[in-house]
Amino acid sequence: MPELPEVETIRKDLNSYLLKKTIKDVVIKKPKLVRGDKISFKKNLKNNSFTNIDRIGKLLIFHLSSGKFLLIHLKMTGQLIYQKDKIIIKGGHSDQKINLNLPHKHTHLIFVFSDNSNLFFNDLRQFGYLEIVSQSELEIIKNKYGINPLAKSFNSQKLGNLTKSRRTSIKNILLNQNLIAGIGNIYADEACWLAKILPSRPANSLTKSELDKLVKSLKTILKKSIKHRGTTFNNFRDATGKSGNFLKFLKVYHRQNKPCSRCHQKIIRKKIASRGTHFCSFCQK
Repeated sequence: MPELPEVETIRKDLNSYLLKKTIKDVVIKKPKLVRGDKISFKKNLKNNSFTNIDRIGKLLIFHLSSGKFLLIHLKMTGQLIYQKDKIIIKGGHSDQKINLNLPHKHTHLIFVFSDNSNLFFNDLRQFGYLEIVSQSELEIIKNKYGINPLAKSFNSQKLGNLTKSRRTSIKNILLNQNLIAGIGNIYADEACWLAKILPSRPANSLTKSELDKLVKSLKTILKKSIKHRGTTFNNFRDATGKSGNFLKFLKVYHRQNKPCSRCHQKIIRKKIASRGTHFCSFCQK
């Protein structure tokens, strides 16, 4: 599933290519992925343009020149692929075999721009969605999200306030988008490893020192992943020469049965918080 670094990467990329382009047409191939009235959805987009692309957690927010907003959530397998001539910008879920013969059977919506460029929304498992909202509706949605883990205000005291009365696992807290927005399975596992904390630990058992380490680890991991364009599309290099290569920096995620790079004991995979979780039981306490 695309997490904060992957969504932030595609947000930055699309901001460089999509702004102020007139939307000539919107082709809806899978209506169930569009929330609300489909006719109104197309009417709000046609002959409009994007003035900015923002993000909260894993949710992309496209500002429209009309004053409304297009929301796109990639969920588990969603992709956004922009094409103009030889320029190809990809973001979201990583295909094992990248199919650039677009549109294809997993393409469910197409934005056609006045310069004949296209933005394709693909989704293998069809969990993602698109929605047009007003300013007031957007504020209600934003208020449901937790704190941005990269914000200056996110510190050990803030995390402590979220954990002190909760006996659930710290992994569960990190994945709860209503508490902390944007962290998913990959970066929760990696941050816990870097902080030397078992992801199964009861959240309220973490000491002040451990909370400090976990906050620092989260910020370090997320910033480094954004710098390296996330863990998806690591084998794909776009027209600008960019590729996602954080995969080679992963310490525990998808490394079960391999030696821990810190203590050389075997990495374990176990279900925690209903998710496959990777950790070292020897150096994570």
